[in-house]
Amino acid sequence: MIRILLLVGFGGFLGSIGRYLTGLLFYRIWPINFPIGTFIANTLGCLLIGCIFGISERMEWFSPEWRLFFATGFCGGYTTFSSFSFENLKMLQAGQYGDFGVYAISSIALGMLAVFVGMLLIRI
Repeated sequence: MIRILLLVGFGGFLGSIGRYLTGLLFYRIWPINFPIGTFIANTLGCLLIGCIFGISERMEWFSPEWRLFFATGFCGGYTTFSSFSFENLKMLQAGQYGDFGVYAISSIALGMLAVFVGMLLIRI
């Protein structure tokens, strides 16, 4: 059990750092009043988790431990649904209903599409 916890924890550590760097990069590239860093991180994380599950279904060498490291650990640390929820609430409280609608709906739709594409990419 300790080994599993360490795998998930180290994956989460790396994912959290990756999430922070993604946010910095995209806020510098695209300095707009929109949570672009979180949006990109959630979409990329969904694509990655789709690839991970696609690989784990297809490849015998991709053990359950690797899946825990990447999917639960790294993707869990990288994607930021709690930040997403907070940012949506703040937009609603600020009366930014249009931005809220675009952000919430496109994040969910693109996230689901990215998981699907990730799984398709592995099947090709």
